[in-house]
Amino acid sequence: MYSRGDLVEVCSKESGFVGSYYEASIVSQLRKDLFVVMYKNLVEGVVNTQPLVETVRLDELRPVPPPAPENDEKEYGYLDLVDAWDNDGWWVGRISGRKENGDYFVYFEICGDEIAYPVSRLRVHLDWVKKKWVSSDNKKLIEFRPKVLFL
Repeated sequence: MYSRGDLVEVCSKESGFVGSYYEASIVSQLRKDLFVVMYKNLVEGVVNTQPLVETVRLDELRPVPPPAPENDEKEYGYLDLVDAWDNDGWWVGRISGRKENGDYFVYFEICGDEIAYPVSRLRVHLDWVKKKWVSSDNKKLIEFRPKVLFL
């Protein structure tokens, strides 16, 4: 499925990082279900500048999602599922409000945080299911108090 040099995203399953995706490239395949990847934005250690290289299972990999159309002035709605760019990766959350300056509040169910982001740091969340990209437009009730409600 993946070859050396393919661009992928690694879905972290480590505590504190669940629900995050990190850009990487395939370095090699060790077995049918085991790959070595080199991260684009993560580095070895605190002061090292060498890209982090690690071994991951096939179920932690997915292709890089397709880009949004050019000049797409995306408008998000209340509870839309999105990925927010933060801490060198994409984090899955839900739109919970909007500030007057146009930034969106994103609520992260996994940790209970709500953070404002400019639209440039958001993308529609897509799931990789049976080798196809699937829109995650289903909305479910989540418990939190949004800072700004949509009118």
